[in-house]
Amino acid sequence: MITIDELKSKLGGFETSINDLRDALAIESSQKRLAELEHQMTLPGFYDDQERSQKVYSEMSDLKNKLDRFTKLQAQYEDAGTLLEMLAEENDPSLAPEGEAAVNEVEKEIDELQLMTMLNGEYDHSNAILTFHAGTGGTEAQDWAEMLYRMYTRWADAHGYKVEVMDVLDGDEAGIKSASMMVKGPNAYGMLKSENGVHRLVRISPFDANARRQTSFASLEVMPELDDNIQIEIRPEDIEMQVYRSSGAGGQHINKTSSAVRLIHKPTGIVTSCQTQRSQLQNREYAMEMLKAKLYQIALQQHKEKIDDIKGVQNEIAWGHQIRSYVFMPYTLVKDHRTNYENGNVQAVMDGDLDGFIYAYLKAASRGELQDV
Repeated sequence: MITIDELKSKLGGFETSINDLRDALAIESSQKRLAELEHQMTLPGFYDDQERSQKVYSEMSDLKNKLDRFTKLQAQYEDAGTLLEMLAEENDPSLAPEGEAAVNEVEKEIDELQLMTMLNGEYDHSNAILTFHAGTGGTEAQDWAEMLYRMYTRWADAHGYKVEVMDVLDGDEAGIKSASMMVKGPNAYGMLKSENGVHRLVRISPFDANARRQTSFASLEVMPELDDNIQIEIRPEDIEMQVYRSSGAGGQHINKTSSAVRLIHKPTGIVTSCQTQRSQLQNREYAMEMLKAKLYQIALQQHKEKIDDIKGVQNEIAWGHQIRSYVFMPYTLVKDHRTNYENGNVQAVMDGDLDGFIYAYLKAASRGELQDV
């Protein structure tokens, strides 16, 4: 059992982290900026410009959240110190778990705030568009793609994110050939951008009568949802729109009408589709959102010589390109090859326990320590 003195030492070690967070979160300048924005709200005509006032409100909300979180951390740190002093005076070892819980809460809040400092990319605060593709291998790979689809849905649910299914193409016998979903919530893209790439599965195939070991691959493409301020020129003549009947979830109505939409961008060959909305117009809007996000990625990489290098899934969905391996036998292990982070509880990972992998990626990326795959 941990002692009170050990807890005091652990808590004291957090002081440097808290001071570093003060600098990283720019607490003093954030307080000044918040005061400036509050002053702007008092100026005549502020509410006449709705777009400007909304931007001010959004920035104020982000600043208040950051400042409130740091204030909460400071209070937790001080309260934990006071509690440990009281427990030391009691001289009762059985009270140590109470102090340990308080210290652990401080550590947890530090970890979460450190994560906030890593999510500083231009689109980290955006919603995320996830697109799954089964690799070669037929039913086995299609089943693996569906397992990944379920894993990320569970992760999103556990974090309070909203998931909107945009498109699902069922497998021939089981699983899915491809699917797209929108994960909506604060920092969705920043948290999920680490998951972009090829995922490898090793297991005894449930589809093999001889129970042989099978290696399967599926890819996940992660893109930010772009706001309306991002202008991407898409000429109508460059778009081929196809309509078809939905075959996925959504109810009887959409399955009876040709409301599903597939968009083909002729210059690049990019294809996006949506079939889960009630009307053809809504499906087209969602498909356009995905196309817009993909074309923006291309615009950011114009120095590439060939469009084939940057459109769609960037790597072959096969051996040698995987970012992460999920081994179900002869042992259980999930390992990220970019950070070497591991988790032996493969079932927990498949149920959405991905935070360890995400945090390890963000930390390594912030330090420039990611390994090539």
